[in-house]
Amino acid sequence: MTMRLKNRKLKLWELERVSEEEFRRQKKFPIVVVLDDIRSLNNIGSFFRTADAFNVEKIYLCGITACPPHKDIHKTALGSTESVDWEHVQSALELCRKLRNDGYTICSIEQAENTSKLDDLSFNKGQPVALFFGNEVNGVQQEVVDASDIVLEIPQFGTKHSLNVSVCGGVILWEFFKLNKTSN
Repeated sequence: MTMRLKNRKLKLWELERVSEEEFRRQKKFPIVVVLDDIRSLNNIGSFFRTADAFNVEKIYLCGITACPPHKDIHKTALGSTESVDWEHVQSALELCRKLRNDGYTICSIEQAENTSKLDDLSFNKGQPVALFFGNEVNGVQQEVVDASDIVLEIPQFGTKHSLNVSVCGGVILWEFFKLNKTSN
């Protein structure tokens, strides 16, 4: 007796992925990711891969955050450093000011007083947003938090009250993707 699989895993060629060229041409969600002083090359690579998955406009790498090409970034990025636009900017605070002048809502992902909780997020569809993620130990710089329109926190219920920064990025980007997917 042959058992039929109800949920056969798809082969890579069945996923109907767009080419890198098509990806670069397609309209992006109005989201930029800012990585400030991220130490782990694997975290940087993970952000690239997640940014590709959620069709973000661009990644900004600030401060000591390493830039592609690097074998340890590539290990987790799996080629997404070639599909996702990125730029290195030394100062996250100066970038924050520039992005605000360009019409972006500045959103720091941080645990702070008077944060907005992710599960209460209310955001205008299509509103350009810059999501600032900080150093794995020290978080988003206080000056950037002070300059933010929103300080957003992921509710957590365990003993650690922290997530790996790239995991945090995946959770946040998924929520913003859900808010924006109907506007494209």
